[in-house]
Amino acid sequence: MKVLMKKLKKVDGLQKFFYFLSLIIYMLSIGFFIFSILKYKTIITSGTKEMAIVIGIVAFFIIWFLLYLLCGLITAIAKKKKTFIFITIVTILLSIGLCTVSVILDRLMDKMNLTAERLTYTSNLIALKETNFNSSLPIGMIESEQDIESNILAKKLIEKENLTNEVVTYEDYASMINDLYKGKIGACFVSSNYAILFTGDDYEDKQDGKSVSLEERVKVLYTYSEDMQNQDSAVLEKSKEKTLTEPFTMLIMGVDSTIDGLKANQAFNGDTLILVTFNPNTLTATMFSIPRDMYVPIACNHNRYAKINSSAAYGSSCVINTVQQLTDIDIDYYVKINFTGVVELIDAVGGVEVDVEEPDFKKYNGQVCEQDSKRRFGNNLICMDPGYQTLNGEQALAYARCRHLYAISDIARNQHQQDIIEAVARKIRKVNNVEDFKKIFDSISNNIETNITPEQILSFYTVGRDMLSNSSGNSLAIKKTYLSYYGLGVYLPRSGMYTSALGYYPESLEAIKKLMRTNLELESEEPIKTFSISYNEEFKVPVVGKGLTGGTKLELAKSFVGKSRSAAETWCANVGISCSFQTKTDYNPAGVIFDQSVHSGELLKSINSITFYVSDGLGTAPTENPTEDPNTDPENNETPEDPENPDTPVDPSVDDPEIPGGPGTGGNEGEEQNPTTPVDPNNPTEGGTPSEGETEVPGMP
Repeated sequence: MKVLMKKLKKVDGLQKFFYFLSLIIYMLSIGFFIFSILKYKTIITSGTKEMAIVIGIVAFFIIWFLLYLLCGLITAIAKKKKTFIFITIVTILLSIGLCTVSVILDRLMDKMNLTAERLTYTSNLIALKETNFNSSLPIGMIESEQDIESNILAKKLIEKENLTNEVVTYEDYASMINDLYKGKIGACFVSSNYAILFTGDDYEDKQDGKSVSLEERVKVLYTYSEDMQNQDSAVLEKSKEKTLTEPFTMLIMGVDSTIDGLKANQAFNGDTLILVTFNPNTLTATMFSIPRDMYVPIACNHNRYAKINSSAAYGSSCVINTVQQLTDIDIDYYVKINFTGVVELIDAVGGVEVDVEEPDFKKYNGQVCEQDSKRRFGNNLICMDPGYQTLNGEQALAYARCRHLYAISDIARNQHQQDIIEAVARKIRKVNNVEDFKKIFDSISNNIETNITPEQILSFYTVGRDMLSNSSGNSLAIKKTYLSYYGLGVYLPRSGMYTSALGYYPESLEAIKKLMRTNLELESEEPIKTFSISYNEEFKVPVVGKGLTGGTKLELAKSFVGKSRSAAETWCANVGISCSFQTKTDYNPAGVIFDQSVHSGELLKSINSITFYVSDGLGTAPTENPTEDPNTDPENNETPEDPENPDTPVDPSVDDPEIPGGPGTGGNEGEEQNPTTPVDPNNPTEGGTPSEGETEVPGMP
């Protein structure tokens, strides 16, 4: 050793500097590389081949380190400068390569971290534009203390601005906003994205006989924001223990948003809800699209019935709990993605191949047209011809959102969304290098949020490897579903308006639930014992749930004004609701019902009892201001709008004016409906005879 040190002292100083510097850099780069690659231990330990490759790579770099340690020293002492320079340059290049690969691996891991640990929550105090806000006006607030933006931050805003106004609490947003319109409160607290969040029948006001959106009617008085821990981050905590190598469920939530990013606000407008199950053992997936207007109990709002997309106003956890309650299936993961994310994802994979369905209504010369991702019309309208083609991001989003050009409206849109997802899955399946994966994650990282951890994403490697190794190219089987539905024109007492909703047939939902549970291996699949096929007909894969219309439907209250007491008693007995009768002085014939305590069109599940007022025939017929009919608006005594066609008032002479699609109402755009032959929700070209007092109309707006 002493002899070696003496010889080393004779080596040129600059040469010794580069020798030791190269050794240190190389040692650090090996350590950096090993640290980075161990983050992918899920992949490394997934198979003997992967383990052997990683061990071989690490062994090669360690062996080179030992060789350079020895050969570099020998060539330096022997003064073989050319050889020394060569192996030193190789060592430095290997160090650079190791560091580069390590950086790429670390950045890819960061890109895979799509969980939003913190969000910016914002509360706005809004008032009608014409309101002169002052301390004497009461202000509305959501009563639930779990509501961050309309309760917790609202209280902080009150304290910050020293507001002394009386505070009125509400159980839901629709009631609060309605009271704002009616002047019962002077202002109310909402999320900062209220313009997109509160749209549709429940949140519109009337001005000069026209519907006006909340955004057009209000102004922002005060704003308060806080960067906080994501309140939805704890949702589905149990799923952190799972891997994607066992059967799992995933709820895809499409967010109606024109902005770039998902880091602001807990509340959002749920444009799309798709429940996916995947079985990695059989490489089988199911997709269940839930129509946004489906009328269901909202889990976080005391199980009150409302359109399912309204649950998004309370955050992801409310949506998840509501869907779990609807399907009786636990949800393991969720993915929330906005419009920008969809466009960028599809562009990142090079577009998707989709067979664009021909529209039923030829509004755009037979083309399928829709707003762009920023909700712009005019020159920004996105149009495409029907037929099989490659769609870019904007086109795919437009096709996935278009519904007004199809007779079955929202159901057609759900089917198109399933087609887009299937096409994206086919393209991602072909990705087989790190750079392409990085490109995909780069494109969506700012516009997607999920509770799937990077480690869980990596656990899916073995499944992806099995699919890629399948030479047939058809290893992934996707089973689609179709929830049979019917139209519901529900009257909302809090607003005095109708809303166009959808009810579902329990038999159809049960079939879909069984398919999902079977795919999750929660139920055993029943073997098919018989099978028949006609060689004269084109074979079509059956869509689970389609055509099934059994089970108890949601019932709406009817108007019995002008009818007898016995008719009302029979109906009450049939629907299982308590009813009472009071005889009062009225000008109508004796024994005829002239008023009732419940408005026609109200959901029976929300009613405990109903009182009918029967005429004694002793009253005097008025010449002006006739007795208010229960089918008129209690505030302005005007006939309510037809929920199917807002510009056409309901004919009060019709037996059941609350049912959309009946006599005196409009049908689908560009098409007249036959009031005695409703459209079959499963086959728009066929009709049938409706049961008494109901008309099924697909494609409700």
